[in-house]
Amino acid sequence: MSIVAGAGAAGPAVTAAGLPADDRAEHVEGRPGSTPAPVRTPRTLAAAGDLLRALAAPVRIAIVLQLLESDRCVHDLVDALGVAQPLISQHLRVLKSAGVVHGERRGREVVYSLVDDHLAHIVVDAVAHVEEGR
Repeated sequence: MSIVAGAGAAGPAVTAAGLPADDRAEHVEGRPGSTPAPVRTPRTLAAAGDLLRALAAPVRIAIVLQLLESDRCVHDLVDALGVAQPLISQHLRVLKSAGVVHGERRGREVVYSLVDDHLAHIVVDAVAHVEEGR
């Protein structure tokens, strides 16, 4: 007995899309001969999930977008985003512990910047994707 629809005496196995089961990989989104994505370790996947959770708050997304333009101190972010200083500081702590931003003390202020642009691309692409749907 087969779990593939259409297998057996009635004819060749077919997928839900009506394609022969053998040809399924050749017809995925128009990508001939596509191969499965590499398998990642559970530790890598968990770390990626933690990183995405760190970026999941609207204020943190706004902070990343601001820091993409230039390095900023807390009061610059407060002025730009119209959010209270304690809340900005709390979100910066989350981003810093996730490795998204780092701070450098300059006199009495700490100036924050992005660790690298990879994470900014995730945020920019997510925002662009949402704006395309409007």
